[in-house]
Amino acid sequence: MGKESIDKVYDPKKVEDRIYQFWLDKNYFHGEPREGKKPYCIVIPPPNVTDRLHMGHAYNNTLQDILIRYKKMQGYETLWMPGTDHAGIATQNVVEKHLWRTEKLTRHDLGREEFVKRVWEWKEKHGAIIINQLKKLGCACDWKRERFTMDEGLSRAVAEVFVRLYQKGLIYRGEYIINWCPRCQTALSDEEVEHRDQEGNLWYINYPLEDGSGHITVATTRPETMLGDVAVAVNPKDERYKALIGKTAILPIIGRKIPIIADDFVDASFGTGAVKVTPAHDHNDFEIGNRHDLPRVNVMHEDGKMNDNAGPYAGQDRYEARKGIVKELEEKGLLEKIEKHTHAIGHCYRCNTVIEPYLSRQWFVKIEPLAKPALQVVRDGKIQFHPERWVKVYINWMENIRDWCISRQLWWGHRIPVFYCDRCGFETASVQPVDTCEKCGGSMRQDPDVLDTWFSSQLWPFSTLGWPEDTPELRYFYPTSTLVTGHEIIFFWVARMIMAGLEFMGDIPFRDVYLHGIIRDAQGRKMSKSLGNGIDPLLMVDRYSADAVRYSLLALSSEGSDINLSERDFEIGRNFANKLWNAFRFLAMNLDDPIYESAGLADIQTLWDSQNLDLADRWILTRYSETVQRVTRALDHFKFHELVGLLHQFFWREYCDWYLELIKPRLYGDDAAARDAALKVGLFVLRGVVRMMHPLIPFITEEIWHKIGTQLSESIMVAKWPEDEAVFSDAAADDSLVLLQELIAAIRNIRGEMNIPVKKAASVLISGADSATAELINRHLSYFHQLGQVDQLTVGAKLQRPKFSATAVVRNLEIFMPLEGLIDIEVERNRLEKEKQRLERLLAELNKKLQNQDFLTRAPKQVVEREEQKKKHFEITLEKIRENLAQLTE
Repeated sequence: MGKESIDKVYDPKKVEDRIYQFWLDKNYFHGEPREGKKPYCIVIPPPNVTDRLHMGHAYNNTLQDILIRYKKMQGYETLWMPGTDHAGIATQNVVEKHLWRTEKLTRHDLGREEFVKRVWEWKEKHGAIIINQLKKLGCACDWKRERFTMDEGLSRAVAEVFVRLYQKGLIYRGEYIINWCPRCQTALSDEEVEHRDQEGNLWYINYPLEDGSGHITVATTRPETMLGDVAVAVNPKDERYKALIGKTAILPIIGRKIPIIADDFVDASFGTGAVKVTPAHDHNDFEIGNRHDLPRVNVMHEDGKMNDNAGPYAGQDRYEARKGIVKELEEKGLLEKIEKHTHAIGHCYRCNTVIEPYLSRQWFVKIEPLAKPALQVVRDGKIQFHPERWVKVYINWMENIRDWCISRQLWWGHRIPVFYCDRCGFETASVQPVDTCEKCGGSMRQDPDVLDTWFSSQLWPFSTLGWPEDTPELRYFYPTSTLVTGHEIIFFWVARMIMAGLEFMGDIPFRDVYLHGIIRDAQGRKMSKSLGNGIDPLLMVDRYSADAVRYSLLALSSEGSDINLSERDFEIGRNFANKLWNAFRFLAMNLDDPIYESAGLADIQTLWDSQNLDLADRWILTRYSETVQRVTRALDHFKFHELVGLLHQFFWREYCDWYLELIKPRLYGDDAAARDAALKVGLFVLRGVVRMMHPLIPFITEEIWHKIGTQLSESIMVAKWPEDEAVFSDAAADDSLVLLQELIAAIRNIRGEMNIPVKKAASVLISGADSATAELINRHLSYFHQLGQVDQLTVGAKLQRPKFSATAVVRNLEIFMPLEGLIDIEVERNRLEKEKQRLERLLAELNKKLQNQDFLTRAPKQVVEREEQKKKHFEITLEKIRENLAQLTE
């Protein structure tokens, strides 16, 4: 490698697009069924086709990319299945708004066929944006297999699933209270409703009794729905109302006679203990109505305006009617009082409109038969959740799951494959269109509604692999391996995929589910357009690099928790990438061709066995082996936060701060064999480090690999994960170098605190050393010269402390640095006094802990022993500091 070809400063803009194209040209992202190779498959949580990349996408896809690249390096046949979701409500809303903004037209002006055509055109124009953005991030998706939830194959799978469930009696049509969005004019599943606490009112309304004996007072948060009341309910155990049960009340404004009934559901402590019953406009009232065979009076149109059943308020918006009703009740003396009341109000997850519980005829999936096996596979551990705490959340939801409303009153989506004969009433579900009635020969019409977006998304792990066909990909890659997604869609998507996989494939859809948190701003607020606090990941890629964005997001993460993020945080990743480039460049500028060819595992093992390696070499190889093992374990257990911590600690703190500094005397010395050994070990470890970093920061590691690793493989993507290299272990060397590090760190600390100029060498004495320690120190004086700026070092068992010396204590060794002519003695005295006070405080806290019986009985034995050892260490150190302080006052 020509040393002149190594740029002094790393420029990601010259690298990232070129490297990504290199991977594409080499076809590294493509996965095929290969006999003898173990598969590893991830299906991407398909982003909405109208989406642009946001930080949540960047984080989610970085995690998936890490796993895919890691497993590929381990030798698996990897497949990361990409694609996009048609996103019914979201996409239809976007296109409708665009249509109105640009042409002042509604979808109804165009008609269904033309409107759907316009949505397809929008999809073709905008659908590729997020895919191209994912490529900018470095995602190793198999783009040759990209899918769309409404492509021909997936549409067939959706119809097939509907028909099979319909024929099995698990899909039915019924009149139920559903969540209705008056803005989108469609039903929503429970999971599509976002509940937020809002301050409203509790209106207390008097309903006169028919017999003229008085009234009964009910409390409601939605007075506009009282026009649909068909009863007043009280708890049968409520003594206040026992005499009224069975009587009749008169519904104000409308004048309808309604019974006073008893039902155990009524909470006697809420409001007055008497509640209005409106079966057509409340989930709980609907159930009460069923139990008591009450009529259902719907008082609203689908757009949220009052209908003819609302009497004088017909045609008014629901909130306009609310004001008028309250005013009329007040005028008639029937409004007893109004109280402030905070309660959870449901909103449409797409347009933020307040949801209306609404009586409607819809299609439902009977969930209980599907939920039971999906519950069992998680209980049995066949599917593992990471972090494990989500198991409890999943089980609790699945045990209380309700039937799923799957029909949507939209035009964009998978049309429900049910066909009706208007002549004879025949109904059938079919994958293929049905034109003629098989019963009477009449013409058939298809149901106008479309399916909930999640109905198609639930099939993603197997429909993308070719189901319902028995494809080689389906046989090889299913069940998939890991699902990585946000915890907010555990019910929307994760649970439904498990149910669908078990029902249609007879097997789980994945073995591991990693649920991560969401990205928030620096103040902990959710990023949103309305707050204007979002950070554009593509802008950050442009400013800092894709590697910097990826690294920074992972550096800020903790297991499954939310991330608070500001733009400045991306400096973390940029600084790390620059450190990596500088370390590589330093080493590479000293390398020549023979070293590249003789720094493989076998070469290093030969050096190791020959005992010709320096202490620093044996130490870094030992630490390297430990790091490989720990990084591998972290990735295997989805401990992404540990991955970053381990790589940073080893590469920055151990390899750069210590090893590269310790080998400099050998690099610039006259001993060629010593120089070569240092370079071989340095290169061997660096090759391993960049391979461990590659899943996290793929671009810069590939660029470095092209300069130092092509002797092993043409690309780092197909290089072998270094777990076979974790074979070096020398505990004695590790202990020895750690002691030397502590001594040098103490010397450097003294220099720093005393403001001794960097280039000014100091004399140092180390007292308390036994013969073995003295021999170790004397054998590695060059370490002290190089890293401690020590020009004279004296080691002994009991050395006299020179007058006016700065001191430090490491284990049982005392370090003396004569300061005469270098330092203000008063400053040193103050430093020791502060250290004494700090240790006295720590010792007092430790004594308090060790006297706490609760701690002694609950804490593991090794923890207690560690605290006792710490106490002894503090006591020895404190005593030495007191002695040194006493000497400074002499």
